[in-house]
Amino acid sequence: MTRTDLPPAWDERSLLTTFLDYARATAVAKCAGLAPEDAGRAPLPGSPLMTLGGLISHLRWVEYYWFEVVFLGAESRVPWTEEDPDREMRMGAERPLTELLAEYEEQSARYRDLVAATDLSAPARRTVRDGVRVTLGWILMHLIEETSRHNGHVDILRELADGTTGD
Repeated sequence: MTRTDLPPAWDERSLLTTFLDYARATAVAKCAGLAPEDAGRAPLPGSPLMTLGGLISHLRWVEYYWFEVVFLGAESRVPWTEEDPDREMRMGAERPLTELLAEYEEQSARYRDLVAATDLSAPARRTVRDGVRVTLGWILMHLIEETSRHNGHVDILRELADGTTGD
């Protein structure tokens, strides 16, 4: 993924897709060079699920949920359940970070193609809170917010793992 926050044009689609790709690429870049044993470590007191692997897994599954389940109406394969609402975080801490990152980047490429071929005002096939049917544009904006918020967590975890800081 190319990491830039400058869009090729200034229309709504270019702005939304550029910022989502920038947020995605930031999460991936923050994991570069991380020792494998640090990906599943949870260094924050009282936050046993807060690991770099868990966050990448979470980002992957959140995108899957919004694009596949909500927007396209596919049958849900999300790992979380009512009994274990954070299962994707736990799964991510147990898997090699290289595999998680590869899945995330591969999936991002598929969704990039979906977005390029679909009108931003297209409604989701499933409703969300209060029966609202969101649009593809809303989903992109939500994913920018979600990914960017978790990038703050990724920053902290990476610095705690090995002192790496920066963009």
